[in-house]
Amino acid sequence: MEIQNKCRLCPRDCGVNRSISLGVCQVSNKVKIARAALHFWEEPCISGENGSGAVFFSGCPLHCVFCQNEKISHGKVGEEITAPKLAEIFIELQMKGANNINLVTGTQYIPQIVEAVKMARTGIGLGQLNIPIIYNTSGYETVESLRLLEGIVDVYLPDFKYMDENLAGKYSHAKDYPKVAKLAIDEMFRQCSKLEFDEKGFIKKGVIVRQLLLPGHVKDAKSIVKYLHDSYQDKIYISLMSQFTPMEHIADKYPEINRRVTKREYESLIDYTLDLGVENAFIQDRHVAKESFIPEFSDKL
Repeated sequence: MEIQNKCRLCPRDCGVNRSISLGVCQVSNKVKIARAALHFWEEPCISGENGSGAVFFSGCPLHCVFCQNEKISHGKVGEEITAPKLAEIFIELQMKGANNINLVTGTQYIPQIVEAVKMARTGIGLGQLNIPIIYNTSGYETVESLRLLEGIVDVYLPDFKYMDENLAGKYSHAKDYPKVAKLAIDEMFRQCSKLEFDEKGFIKKGVIVRQLLLPGHVKDAKSIVKYLHDSYQDKIYISLMSQFTPMEHIADKYPEINRRVTKREYESLIDYTLDLGVENAFIQDRHVAKESFIPEFSDKL
């Protein structure tokens, strides 16, 4: 698409013509996905018993050193498809009983996502899409790109990974992450400021911000929770995540985070959140910090 011929969809602002070369995201302008299936490991109001219709996109602008999905974040795994095929996948997931369509790390394909959602909602041979669209993101987004998603996305599910720019620079090569994430979440809230749930308790509209606690960095996590509560009160949900899983490739270069989060660290963050007066929050069972919870990705759907 034309917007990707001098691509500035993400804050890296690399300006690459993705029809002939790869951007920082490590993918071309052709949609590439590594998995499309019912996913049961999201927040209860997203997954439920039927599962979320998760579409995992290949490539990523951020490249965190601890990424659990490294195979796809570097664009190494996945199958290239068209926007019409993506629309079909949305409908197929709905037919399987998905509560929603969960777009995982789709920044680099925003124009095609918009096209596919419009097609699916209008109706194609397989049927018509009528379940919510969830935009599941690292939080490293430009306001301009998010505005392309206005009216397309029903629920924003961003991370807020770091408040400390030095941590952001060290672990995600993006010292501007805190500033970018604040602006991005503010735009998400502008678009989806009213929390709405259906009669079964599944989210239909709103913002859920995830905070992945890193080993040894409880102070930074608390700063994020305080910022979110000060800024939005209980007009959003905060999801406190304990699932950090040390991957083999970080052991030598980043030994300080080459471990799981301790019970004491996670409980300290939970207690702090409750003491602030946060009412809309999710917490995790610490047993989810396992490699067995990382999905299988493939070059063929």
